[in-house]
Amino acid sequence: MIKYKNKVITTFLSLAIIFTLFNCKAVQNANNKQKGAVIGATGGAVLGAIIGNNVGKGGNGELGAVIGGVIGGTAGVLIGNKMDKQAQKIEEEIPGVEVERVDDGIVVTFDEGSGVYFATNKSDINSKSQETLNKLAGVFKEYSDTNILVVGHTDSTGDAIYNMELSKNRAYSVTRYLTNKGLNSSRFTTNWFGETQPLHDNSTSTGRAKNRRVNIAILPNEKMIEEAKMQAGN
Repeated sequence: MIKYKNKVITTFLSLAIIFTLFNCKAVQNANNKQKGAVIGATGGAVLGAIIGNNVGKGGNGELGAVIGGVIGGTAGVLIGNKMDKQAQKIEEEIPGVEVERVDDGIVVTFDEGSGVYFATNKSDINSKSQETLNKLAGVFKEYSDTNILVVGHTDSTGDAIYNMELSKNRAYSVTRYLTNKGLNSSRFTTNWFGETQPLHDNSTSTGRAKNRRVNIAILPNEKMIEEAKMQAGN
């Protein structure tokens, strides 16, 4: 079942998240191209679905997205309908994956239980994960008016610096695999946070398994937004 997160985000929360992001070390380390990679128009809720409630606690992975505002009015409804269809398609093609509709975007979470996973200390895409990513690539080809953010994470086991590199390698493995399937690389931005953004309790084996994850955020690109505005008469 697709999860829906409330589209109503308070201005205070959105501004607080944006302020924190643009002052964290991740952004300070990003080059201008990475800072300027526009993923789409969305609010802080998509970010929260990817990295949880730990914004500002650190992480050296470059932040590659500009956070914008949620598209409202009739245009927002039109965009939402398209994203709903894409989210439903992902659920149909990949049973068991966690799919969330958040604001104008879709957040897909892969962990050891949902189709794309990695062996301990490995970043290569195994055969089972390839099957899942092949299906996802097919959906991305069908719904081409979107941009895609891939974000890697690890649990807290081992050295923090090593985990940061491991999450980077895993995220890029997913990005490379998808682009090698014929998807335009300009649609992708790749990010990583190591062990710094857990969504679950690292003191338990179940929690650690869920923290070893790759998130994919799917967001409307400029073409989809402009077409929706034209249809809405904006």
